[in-house]
Amino acid sequence: MSGTTLFGRDEELAAVDALVDALPERGDALLVHGAPGVGRSALLDHAAARARARGFTVLRASGVQAESDLPFAGLHQLTRPVTDRIAHLPTPQAQALLGAFGMTEPPPGVSGPQLFVLSLATLGLLGAAAAEAPVLLVVDDAQWLDTPTLDVLAFVARRIGAEPVGLLGAVREDRTVWRDAPGVRQLHLKPLEPDAADALLTARSPGLAPGTRRLVAQMSAGNPLALTELPATLGADGAPRESALSPGLPLTARLERAFSARPADLPSDAHLALLVAATTDDGALTEVLAAASALTGTEVSARSLEPAIAAGLVRVDGFRIDFTHPLVRSAVLGEASLADRLAAHGALARTLQGQPDRQAWHRAAAGGRPDEAVARQLDQAALSARGRGAAAVALTALERATALSELPSHRVARLLGAAELHFELGQADRVAELLQQAQSLGLDVLERARVVLLREWLESESDTSTSRIHLLIATAEQAAEAGDPELALRLLRVAAWRCWWADPGRELRERVVTAAERLPVPELHPDLVCTLAGAAPLEASATVVDRLRRLEREGGYDVVTAATLGNAAIMVNAFDQVTGFARHAADGLRRQGRRGPLTKTLVLLALATVHTVDWETGLPAAAEAARLAEETAQPRWLTGARVAKAQFAALRGDLDTARIAIGEAEGQGLTVVDPSKLAYIQITRGLIGLAAGHFAEAFSCVRRVFDPADPSYHPFMQTMAITELAEAATGDDQRATAKAALRQLLTSAGTSEVQMIRVSLGFAQALLADDDDAEEHFRSAFDLDMSRTPFVRARLMLAYGTWLRRRRRVMEARTPLRIARESFAAMGVEPWRERAAQELRSAGEGSRSQGRPDRDLLTPQEVQIAQLAAQGLSNKEIGRQLHLSPRTIGTHLYRIFPKLGITSRNQLSEELGDEPGVD
Repeated sequence: MSGTTLFGRDEELAAVDALVDALPERGDALLVHGAPGVGRSALLDHAAARARARGFTVLRASGVQAESDLPFAGLHQLTRPVTDRIAHLPTPQAQALLGAFGMTEPPPGVSGPQLFVLSLATLGLLGAAAAEAPVLLVVDDAQWLDTPTLDVLAFVARRIGAEPVGLLGAVREDRTVWRDAPGVRQLHLKPLEPDAADALLTARSPGLAPGTRRLVAQMSAGNPLALTELPATLGADGAPRESALSPGLPLTARLERAFSARPADLPSDAHLALLVAATTDDGALTEVLAAASALTGTEVSARSLEPAIAAGLVRVDGFRIDFTHPLVRSAVLGEASLADRLAAHGALARTLQGQPDRQAWHRAAAGGRPDEAVARQLDQAALSARGRGAAAVALTALERATALSELPSHRVARLLGAAELHFELGQADRVAELLQQAQSLGLDVLERARVVLLREWLESESDTSTSRIHLLIATAEQAAEAGDPELALRLLRVAAWRCWWADPGRELRERVVTAAERLPVPELHPDLVCTLAGAAPLEASATVVDRLRRLEREGGYDVVTAATLGNAAIMVNAFDQVTGFARHAADGLRRQGRRGPLTKTLVLLALATVHTVDWETGLPAAAEAARLAEETAQPRWLTGARVAKAQFAALRGDLDTARIAIGEAEGQGLTVVDPSKLAYIQITRGLIGLAAGHFAEAFSCVRRVFDPADPSYHPFMQTMAITELAEAATGDDQRATAKAALRQLLTSAGTSEVQMIRVSLGFAQALLADDDDAEEHFRSAFDLDMSRTPFVRARLMLAYGTWLRRRRRVMEARTPLRIARESFAAMGVEPWRERAAQELRSAGEGSRSQGRPDRDLLTPQEVQIAQLAAQGLSNKEIGRQLHLSPRTIGTHLYRIFPKLGITSRNQLSEELGDEPGVD
């Protein structure tokens, strides 16, 4: 069958041959689209044979519709020959992969989708196999693979360019498996041209009468399989024996009818065995024979399948049974009655004792009415799937369980669980639909609270009215009275976030704080700390900072807690504490492969390290966050990553990059009304203006954060923005406006214990003071602890030196200006270094030239890799940390060495160590 369906496919054969032949040098991915019978499977068979002939490892899988709801069934089928290598993977990856295959329990303490770590594990497994021989993955009927397997394969396809791993898949032309897979090339198989079709028909059926030949050619429409198989439906007189050639019948249906005639002639035991094989989610021969025996009531052995093998319908080896073409499976299922199909599912369910997940799906398929016992088994299958990282499969199980629920209360619980999973998958429209269904059945207090929380997640960026905060507070109080303080606190934490995003007024914020503090939870509960930080970022800042320090000293918190505390710290501008918590959280979340919270945490880390000008941490964090935000469709954090990128670029003096990045952030941020986003954008534009020396433009942008009538108004970010406002205020009117803003801040935040706030206010007081009082304010500001705010300290030195020079105290001015110049140079803050150098020249002292450090030639990811290599880590160890293959790490180092002017990794430590750092 393969040879004939490849007739006239020279170009397509050349494409797959090129993929296979290039594997020793580079990886590639190709997805073949085409109608049934057009030659997709034959093309894959050809590639697999060519790869085997060259000594490559070939791993195959074929999608089965009945298997599409079983998480990672396709991945297990694909990687089964190399599962013995799993033990050599890093422990978290090995545990995740074995857990996904049901060979062990998922890692303790890890819940929720784990597709990222599973994808990494798969990539590592394939990389290990490819170290011995190039690997070709061959996947047929990909449209029927389970969603988690498709997600893993998409991940692999984007990253195999540096590995000798190829991916060749086939999918029906009317199906989509990956909406966004930039690393996958597409090949569309079209019907044969008339001349090629005529030549194939002549070769396969040379004796056809002219009229019959024209009918077959017309009905086949250039489909190679039809040209081969439809003539077999003709009788001795050349007339159709059945309706396969009926006019108006779709081609796929004609082919199915052509194939369906063969099973009809088989003995009953063979026919029923084929029905079970078409129904099962696994081609295991022992399972098929056992279920067929249960279905017939008599023993069905492998010998019973011999007529089906002789008819060319199936292939059987010692362990598996496979159909020779997907249309054979379709034909067998299509010809079976509903009762027979249900009976086949029932027989499989009885056979699969000890495999509860698979048994649950077949039990559900075997019944046609509500059954609470089956629904409960599907609940467990959903929990198992979610623990393995298969949120989409868990969702399907929950929705099927919902349909089988006998009691309305159980149906409501399953609807809400499904709604939560839909939200995790970003399917907001479906969430709203399920919530409406749940509400129509009647909800108790806690169920109503869950609905409110879900609706809040859905509408958090579309409705900024204070009525939502009132609703969240009232619902939290009801949840607490109903005995669920944790749910109540989650509701209040969301209310607090709303308070921070857009200030609703002190009275309402105090209600959130009061309600949270009444709950019977420990005072160091991370959600409580986060609630206080969001609802009272100025009033409760001392309490929040104190609790953050206590938690930091105690240690022992998990990564989710660390992420929550990092979020709390950034809302009170405790950037030094953000860095510690966020680093801990990012490391753990990255190891666990939890991309959603990792993205947010990396944004917090990048934004915090801008204030310490920590390029080594912040730039890679911003780059990684932007990539993950795009991959996981998180627009809020994509905006945050772009803001951080723009701020770092402004500090370095790369104004083109800064303006492009903030423009992208603004375009994203303006899609919703969110004062916190808009404030970040205006502060960043102010920083860019200062870097460019455009002080009026900078002042105009930052002033908006202080204007209650402006959408960018944000009272809690003003303590951060006041430094930019004070530095940009050069004219009398601007200084008067800035002084008024400073007076308000001194009233609201003047007693804050947060170091960054104290430093920012001291800086602004010095720069905005009248000449008679300025020196006193400068000295007071220098008395503050600025060890963790080096950029502000250097700017203060520059401002003080400038003030002294303009007061004609030139000799005194040189020392602070010299310190400022050297500090800016050490930090790599070029625009401010040049400004300090100009002021120093005006004070009569020359400046040494500043060449561009070699390190500036490296991308953020190359900086990260170089740092780890300088610490003595091997390529394999670096790859584990950054989720890249050792081969990819080697490629990066090959590019890094010439940029730094070195020839070996031994020189990395010296080269990077020469770069001035910041304590």
